[in-house]
Amino acid sequence: MRVLGYWNNKGGTGKTSLAFQSVCSFAAQAPDRRVLVVDVCPQANLSELLLGGQENNGGMNLLTLHGRAGRCSIGGYFQSRLPKPFDSSSIQPHAHISVPSEFNRSIPPNIRLVAGDPLLELQVNAISTLANTQIPGTNSWSNVASWLRDFLEVCGTEFDFCFIDMNPSFSMYTQIALAACERLVLPVTADDSSRRGIQNAMSLIYGLKLPSDVYAQHNFQSRMKDAKLDLPRIHMVAKNRLTQYINTAKSYSAVLSGIESDLAAILKDSPSNFTFSTVKEGLFEIRDFQTSGVVAFARGTPFVTMRSGTLSVAGQRVKVNAEQLELNAEVVGTLSAGLWEDAA
Repeated sequence: MRVLGYWNNKGGTGKTSLAFQSVCSFAAQAPDRRVLVVDVCPQANLSELLLGGQENNGGMNLLTLHGRAGRCSIGGYFQSRLPKPFDSSSIQPHAHISVPSEFNRSIPPNIRLVAGDPLLELQVNAISTLANTQIPGTNSWSNVASWLRDFLEVCGTEFDFCFIDMNPSFSMYTQIALAACERLVLPVTADDSSRRGIQNAMSLIYGLKLPSDVYAQHNFQSRMKDAKLDLPRIHMVAKNRLTQYINTAKSYSAVLSGIESDLAAILKDSPSNFTFSTVKEGLFEIRDFQTSGVVAFARGTPFVTMRSGTLSVAGQRVKVNAEQLELNAEVVGTLSAGLWEDAA
């Protein structure tokens, strides 16, 4: 199974929307491929989209999964690991995997979901404590950081691809998700905080340019190395053209030019952390999704299955332009094809 994650420790970059559209497009383009989506986020926004969105009971459908025996979610799985954190022999993945298309017919039927769960925020202190417990002869951090890797190993023969959505944090549950990833997509927007977000990501994941040597022994990179676990590699930096972040085309271009320059410098210094060798290969620009993007988010309908015309959103009739929808679907289709272009 190939595993790709969506992450940026900065919020507001359009990460969940990008994950929703690209995963659904990928699954629709490859209907014979078995796709698992893991939502490692307490907000569970991606799960709500896959389960129907605001207009089609996505929130209520998510609560239905949380109410199932064993709690059909990532929180339910983590809860099952807490009593025996270092023992992976009794993992039962099917108790935590659902079929989104049973709730939302707009979702490709070859997608399965481990739903997000607010329970993560309640669990994180206990999980962090377990990861830092000193036990002679046991690498506690490695055992806990491998929880999701363990899960995917048990059900790995049932899926071809796994896509992991993570929230903008670097808490222990995020590290568990990152530790399971082979590749990463980093969405950015045209603002200076996105520039810092890339720099922060390189420090947090790869230990680059840490403010003090004190952090060198206990950062994510060193702990992954001690555990003999491979770090994820950045596969794509997606430039999201979100209009609320831009004042003019000139300012948009200037900020993104700065992001590209920063990325080029990092790529030159640490090429092994990337799947691409030039900035041009690794950057992908996403056009503004406009009205069709709002409708997609509200109705839990990806571009790949959306139809143009007048649709209901929040009690109002909204018109989705056919040309705009076609362009959005084309851009997302190109992006999704590039996620695993070497795995045809």
